[in-house]
Amino acid sequence: MKLHTLGYNEDGEKIIVRKTRKRVGRGHGSGLGKTAGRGSKGQKSRAGAGVRPGFEGGQTPLYRRLPKRGFKNFTRKEFIELNLNVLNNFDDNAVVTPEFLNENGIITNAQLLKIKRGKLGIKVLGTGELTKKLTVHATKFTETAKEKITAAGGNVEVI
Repeated sequence: MKLHTLGYNEDGEKIIVRKTRKRVGRGHGSGLGKTAGRGSKGQKSRAGAGVRPGFEGGQTPLYRRLPKRGFKNFTRKEFIELNLNVLNNFDDNAVVTPEFLNENGIITNAQLLKIKRGKLGIKVLGTGELTKKLTVHATKFTETAKEKITAAGGNVEVI
């Protein structure tokens, strides 16, 4: 125990904070000489050897014993849902496109890239009230969203 290894815990008691590192393979007087704490023989005693994660010594591992479940539809298209009350923040006669939404911080650059590739779409929902006259370009619209946008004097365009 030396002064630079001491510290205090939450209760104010003195404790050893810094442990000395384990120096392996430095002679049998150190307590970790000869086999350097690895034991005698076996796969894990060799340099560079070891087992991969999930290896259970040749027994069929858990990830192969459990049955497969579910299905991931790789053609599935996801949608960013956009409520009408979000569109109220824009100026009158604005043209709301994915690029416009990206510039205003509503969608990210990664989402914009997915929209351009056709992996992601924008669906406008009819929640909230719309007081501005806007032209909205989106992938899908709910019926109530279409009605509210046209009632406010705006246009709906499916992209």
